[in-house]
Amino acid sequence: MADSAVRDTASKSGPGASEHRSGLLALMLGALGVVYGDIGTSPLYSLQTVFRIDNGAVRPTSGDVYGVISLVFWSVTLIVSVKYVIFILRADNEGEGGVMALAALVRRVLGGVRGRAVVAMALGVFGASLFYGDSVITPAISVLSAVEGLKVSSPAVSHLVLPIAAAILTLLFLAQRWGTHRVGNLFGPVMVLWFAAIALAGLGEVVRRPRILLGLSPTYAGAFILDHPYIAFIAMGAVVLAITGAEALYADMGHFGRGPIRRAWFGVVFPALTLNYLGQGALILRDPKSVANPFFLLLPGWARLPMVILATVATVIASQAVITGAFSVSRQAVRLGFLPYLRIRHTSPREIGQVYVPAVNWILFIGVLALMFGFKSSEHLATAYGVAVTGTLIITTILFLVIARAQWRWPAWRLVLIGVVIGGAEITYFAANLTKVTHGGWLPLLIAVSVFTVMKTWERGREIVTARRAEKEGALPELVRKLRTAKVPRVPGTAVFPHPGKETTPLALRANLDHNHVVHEHVVIVSVTYENIPHVPREQRIVVDDLGYRDDGIVHLTIKYGFQDDQDIPGALRLAASQAEARDAELLDIDPDHASYFLSRGTLRLTREPGMSRWRKRLFLTLANNAASPAEYFRLPEGRTVVMGTQVEL
Repeated sequence: MADSAVRDTASKSGPGASEHRSGLLALMLGALGVVYGDIGTSPLYSLQTVFRIDNGAVRPTSGDVYGVISLVFWSVTLIVSVKYVIFILRADNEGEGGVMALAALVRRVLGGVRGRAVVAMALGVFGASLFYGDSVITPAISVLSAVEGLKVSSPAVSHLVLPIAAAILTLLFLAQRWGTHRVGNLFGPVMVLWFAAIALAGLGEVVRRPRILLGLSPTYAGAFILDHPYIAFIAMGAVVLAITGAEALYADMGHFGRGPIRRAWFGVVFPALTLNYLGQGALILRDPKSVANPFFLLLPGWARLPMVILATVATVIASQAVITGAFSVSRQAVRLGFLPYLRIRHTSPREIGQVYVPAVNWILFIGVLALMFGFKSSEHLATAYGVAVTGTLIITTILFLVIARAQWRWPAWRLVLIGVVIGGAEITYFAANLTKVTHGGWLPLLIAVSVFTVMKTWERGREIVTARRAEKEGALPELVRKLRTAKVPRVPGTAVFPHPGKETTPLALRANLDHNHVVHEHVVIVSVTYENIPHVPREQRIVVDDLGYRDDGIVHLTIKYGFQDDQDIPGALRLAASQAEARDAELLDIDPDHASYFLSRGTLRLTREPGMSRWRKRLFLTLANNAASPAEYFRLPEGRTVVMGTQVEL
């Protein structure tokens, strides 16, 4: 997508080459503003947390400092640079990334091996569930850590840190309804300024103490682990904070392409982060008391308040990226059948990917504020951070190895190497973070398990309801034959019936026939199907079926959507009419803008029938009753939409 466009342009010369360069720079700038907000602000709290764990178990001595710097540098190198930037970005699902997109790709690759495909999709769902836990913690810890810089620059207002952070986050969540496209162009330049500032802050201290560069050697990490194995293990639970946000590299690939993301990482982000971490290490060696807040103490007094302001803006951008990611994951989950219809608003007239999901927004807002006032500081919040991140890392590695073996035919030795080196490191991070479970780490796990339960309950409930609805609906071919022989009166106009398939009859069509004893002159049964790819080309989106008869005015349309496509049934009908070949023109002689839309609704009734435990049935019923109207989800005109149906047992 974006990446292929860049490659196509790159092959040109002359003016085309100039356009390529400007387009590439624009994509890199966009990637800096969206992709790298989370990992780019991790220096605010990462090293500070490492030196505060277990009541100062990691000491500001040369051995410990060099060891920690080496662990941080090689963690970022191994997980972000090698795993994500070099390898994972290659595993795109038609140009899109993210753990659910990767799981959908695995399901497609393993289509013939149902058991494994189901397990892979379940891993993807749990990875997405972990992301929701991350989405609650990231805004709280990021913004709070930035505003806490006031304790360094202006100690007199330290008591206002929490209210200020809460006010900033309240404004951020309130602003979601208007979308980010109006301010999105500012994100890139602000983050460029941010990375330049943190690089210069670190460089100044590195120049004063160049020996800190020795910390880049992996031997210091090895020595630190061998000398203090338990402390090093505990420290890795905090070191992982330096790689939070790595998943965004992959999740946002479809927006910017792998090329711009890679160039932005190696050209700007990685050098800036490395310099800042080195500078913090050098400062701690020079002044051990600086472990209290090494990030802001890197700066001279006059620069601290401006840096607090810049850091706050940068963390708001980082939080925005995570919130937007939660909206996108929610939409993907709905499309893949793991969540009920949610009210989704598109906030940009040009960008389909910019959406606002009110229910998710306010749930996140309540969770973020509860966390902030419950933990009260970024230091305490750090104890809850990491479990969700490391869990997602492990799931991504597992799914990637499946793709590497099944699709790319990697040899066993390469799979083992990646699994042992990268997977082993991630398992160590995860194990280290499990030590935080009793100190707050239970929270993201609880969120993830709750979301996973909701998603799998909805998936299973849909399967049961669909099967029992089919019993009431009856066979569609049989009804079509009946309409031809029974000479049912036809009334003028077009009736559109959204329905899952063409094997059974829409409940609304059967109810209309049974109660009103008429059928519209033109009947269009529309089935929306979801492909395991992000986007379906427009020319491949519509499949027309006359159901065996071309003269009865009844036609079935299959509309194919990818999980990133915008769903609009009236728009799809207009597309079908415009694309109709001569032989289908009469079949599709319809006017979507004046058609009536009939929704089939099955009123659910709880029973003791097997299939799902009673508490899960109640959960499914609650979700169904609070789901958004399909009319809104499919963009049906409110004034021309009728709901009809019958009772369905659950």
